[in-house]
Amino acid sequence: MQVEGVKRSGGGWRLIAAYVRVTDKLSDYVGYLAASLVFAMGGVLMFDAVTRNLIKMPVHWAVELTQFMLAAYYFMGGPFTLKNNEHVRMDLWYSTLSERGKAKMDLATVWCLIFYLGVLLVGSISSLQYAIATNEKRFSIWNPSVIPIKALLTVCLVLMLMQAFALVFKHIATLRGEKL
Repeated sequence: MQVEGVKRSGGGWRLIAAYVRVTDKLSDYVGYLAASLVFAMGGVLMFDAVTRNLIKMPVHWAVELTQFMLAAYYFMGGPFTLKNNEHVRMDLWYSTLSERGKAKMDLATVWCLIFYLGVLLVGSISSLQYAIATNEKRFSIWNPSVIPIKALLTVCLVLMLMQAFALVFKHIATLRGEKL
């Protein structure tokens, strides 16, 4: 993607455009990887149904693994959803605004998102540190470690924060009459 007005804006804007481009591509990659988890979840649940009903040998880990995969799907889909502007929005006035008006509204509200994600990130880091220090496991027959899913949550929150800042830059570009 080429940034319109880069020549007059200087090298700083080029760096921002590169950041937005890399963050968008990373969000796309993670989002498509998350979408593939739907098939993996279906496969695990099908395997569980076959072993439980046909072979009469239930696997106790299948449903719990699917729950972990669903959590991963949710975490990994967040940055992709932000990037593609597919999140839920109260649309009473927003749809009536011009592009610049939408950019102003989005620029004002994205800071609430950044604050929220920052608080979540601090909590997820603390939770991950605790899980690592205590080798935390789920209390079940399978007894899996929760470290991988908590680590994934932390990484995905970092990516969501990166995407939120990319949105800030996109909204500023829109207000400047440029496009990232």
